[in-house]
Amino acid sequence: MASGRVEIGFSGGQVVSLRISDEKLRDLRKALDKAEGWSDLETEDGAVALDLREVVFVRGAPGEHRIGFSG
Repeated sequence: MASGRVEIGFSGGQVVSLRISDEKLRDLRKALDKAEGWSDLETEDGAVALDLREVVFVRGAPGEHRIGFSG
């Protein structure tokens, strides 16, 4: 299961950056279609409660950015 960094922006201007799996990102996008109240999102760092009515954007970054040599 691949994971990536996602930024979620809220109506007040705040942005939270999270690392979530592709599956959880799909679940979040489905939940945003309804945008009914609060939803818990499981991240690699633990659960985050989001008020879906306040989300104004979700920006995903494909893969992890690395500098230098890997291996």
